[in-house]
Amino acid sequence: MNLQKSVPARQPGKTTAGALYHLALRWCTLLATTALGTLTLGAQAWAQQEADRPLWEVGAVGLGVSQQAYPGASESIGRALVIPYGIYRGEWLRVEGGGANLRAMNTPRFELDLGVSGSLGGRADDTAARRGMADLGTLVEIGPRLRWNITDPQQADRWRLDIPLRGVFELSNGLATRGAVFEPELTYSHRDREGWTYSTGISMVWANQAMSSLFYGVSAPEATATRAAYEAKAGLLTTRLSGTVSRLLNRDTRLIAFGRLDSVNGAANQASPLVQQNTGWSAGVVLAYTWKQSEARAAD
Repeated sequence: MNLQKSVPARQPGKTTAGALYHLALRWCTLLATTALGTLTLGAQAWAQQEADRPLWEVGAVGLGVSQQAYPGASESIGRALVIPYGIYRGEWLRVEGGGANLRAMNTPRFELDLGVSGSLGGRADDTAARRGMADLGTLVEIGPRLRWNITDPQQADRWRLDIPLRGVFELSNGLATRGAVFEPELTYSHRDREGWTYSTGISMVWANQAMSSLFYGVSAPEATATRAAYEAKAGLLTTRLSGTVSRLLNRDTRLIAFGRLDSVNGAANQASPLVQQNTGWSAGVVLAYTWKQSEARAAD
């Protein structure tokens, strides 16, 4: 049976609401793939760490990144792009480090905010284990985060604990709900007087069954001779170790290198046929240039 519907020819100079929607969605997907996905991977160090920071900045970044398709995959997703960026460091609204946060509480030790972040999508046919299955779309995470500044955030050596709980939505599929994740992360960072900043963090990502199924579930119609059907379980998704090195080259230019190791050892779905290896790397380089910045300074 032919399920395709005929579409009337579009008249010159006119467009439909549906076409506009899909055009906007493609732009949103592109922005999420770059600004959210790539920068959240570890380029947070690009946001200046000095105490005296401008309220807002605009500029451009050139970046190259290779990211594991999903924890347990043997293939990676690559991006090389030049894109504009914007940073805003308001008292209650923060847009920096690859995400956006609306603060509900802000003290020297504790912050509570509503945050947005994301991750890259990928085609199923680009990974051998998922060939013939649905693509992994660009994911956007939205939800509350509690931050505990264990040490003074203005010190050269800083420790902090982030506790985010976020719902996950697929941007490339009309913001369809994909589940929820919980990712407590402990981070140490150091800043020296010569413009170098170093940071390292360890986190554990926990996911509900819906989110785990997105990465590791195999339905009966998707099963093959080499890919058994598998029902994913809620639980530990991956353990992550990340690191970032940042160098302020001059007042307007910063160079960042970052990496992340994902491990599914001991994860709830390590036995999934879609897990091809227990560990995998993601890494990238970012060159950020600040074109304009405000005279007004951020409050913190």
